[in-house]
Parts: sequence; structure tokens; C-alpha cells
Amino acid sequence: MLFGNTDDRKFIIQIFQEENDKMKELEGKGYAIGTIKRFETSLSHTREFIKWKYKCEDIEIRKLDYEFVKEYDFWLKTVRNCSQNTASKYIRNFKKIVLHFIKTGWLRKDPFHQFKLVRKEVIKEFLTEDELERLLKKHFSISRLEIVRDIFAFSCFTGLAYTDVYKLKHNQFFNGVDGKKWISYQRTKTLSLTKIPLLFPAIQMIEKYTTNGINLDDKVFPCFSNQKMNAYLKEIADLCGINKTLTFHMARHTFATTVTLTNRVPLETVSKMMGHKSLKQTQHYAKIVDVKISDDMEHLRHKFM
Repeated sequence: MLFGNTDDRKFIIQIFQEENDKMKELEGKGYAIGTIKRFETSLSHTREFIKWKYKCEDIEIRKLDYEFVKEYDFWLKTVRNCSQNTASKYIRNFKKIVLHFIKTGWLRKDPFHQFKLVRKEVIKEFLTEDELERLLKKHFSISRLEIVRDIFAFSCFTGLAYTDVYKLKHNQFFNGVDGKKWISYQRTKTLSLTKIPLLFPAIQMIEKYTTNGINLDDKVFPCFSNQKMNAYLKEIADLCGINKTLTFHMARHTFATTVTLTNRVPLETVSKMMGHKSLKQTQHYAKIVDVKISDDMEHLRHKFM
């Protein structure tokens, strides 16, 4: 500039907010609502950390270093009481913003150099074949529990997440290459287009809630809120004698393990039906199946002792 002084300093929270605003404008056009919410939460945590550590609202991007990242990780685990995996998730989101700082030339040195993101392997619960059978055969005298069971069972046989089941409409069904009923939908979380051939139990659930005068734009199921669904699933678990914390997302895990991989559906096929962007996302389910095989064989070992 020829006249006066200009402040060309860049600040972490300022730019983070600007990037989140751009992301929000691209909702449904490259970014899913779930992704946007995760980055909003990450921004909130970053803002709180800076206030805690530096006693100010924002700091310059050029001050970002390894010590900042290390202290942020410490803060998440202690002050915020986050688990190892949750802390790593927030740090990973922040790292994506930092990468933007580096690409634009606002930050010369990568503060994440030599910082290792650690994620603990978590074995996600799912229903066994026996538990799924008990759930399907159970008669409920309370209609809301029957509805929740049916919607949960549909997800067990399709792998759809709650938000995708909630939005599911009759115009998303079509006849596949085999002439049988399929479902096509765009995953809310990843925006990936997914097609799934429907198994008979899933078709039964659809027919149960389909009336003769159905409109193709009508929703398939009378879903409750996710919070209520999970509350009712706890009641259902007790009534079915299932000693697990039943949540709607467990249906998706059940589809990946008990319904598909355990029945020798190839990993690549399961990954495609789950709407995963890479096989790596699906591989941990294969490890869970190995655990189930080990448990099943343990009973056999006792028999032949």
C-alpha cells in the first residue's frame, strides 16, 4: 500500500469461521449436514481452548506450532473430558483447517509434524442371529414399540442409518437388474449414492406400512425422533431379553456383520451397500466378524473337551 498501514495478519478463529460459513453455503452440494455440524463443534472447541490457553479471543495463524497442537489435545482429554477417539476426531478436523492455512501460505511450517494421531480400536456392538430372531418374533402389545421394532429391523436388513430411514420415500424403490426390488438413496452423511437389493424381511416391513393409495412422495415409515427411537429400543431390548444397549445405529452394524459378512457376502459388496467411500471403513466390521467366529468356536471347543 502507498498510504497508511494495512493489517494483513490472519487469525485462527476468524479463518476457521470463514471456512465453516463457506461449507454451510455448500450444504448438499459437496458437504453433508453431519460434516458441517462436526466442523462447527470443532470450531467451538478451538475457540474455548484458545480462551483457556491464551486468555484471548483469537491468535494469529503464524503462532501455530507443535506445542499448540499438543496442548489442544491435552485440553480436550482433561478439561473437556473427551475419550482418546473423540479427542482425535476433533484434532483431525482442526488439522484439515490447518492444511488450508499451509496451502494458502499463511503458515510455513506444519504444526502437526511429528504429532501422532492415535485412535483406539473400538469393537462396535451388533445383534447376533439369535438376538435378531428374538426381536423379529416378539409380539408387542404397545403399538409404538412395534413400530420402532419394525423400523429398526428394516435397518438391520438394509444398513440404512436413522436419517436415511427417516427421509425414505416410496419413489426411491426400483426394479434392479435382477428384476427384483431395490432401494436407491443418497447417504445423508457422505452424500454418496447407494443402491441395495432388498431382502425379504425388509420388503415385509415396507408392505406392512404401505397403503393402497400411497403417494410416491410419501415417507415409507412413521418414524419418531432419533432420541425417542433409542429410548424405546431400550424398552424393546428388555422385553426381548437382549442384554445390550440397543441403539438405532446398532442396526447398521448388524447389517454389516450378522446379515452380510457372516453370511459370506464379499467385503467389497458390503462396503458398496453401506455407502462407504473406502474399504478401510468397512474392514473393522470384518474384524468384528472374526470375534464372532472365535466366540462360536469357543462353544465347540467345550463340546469336544
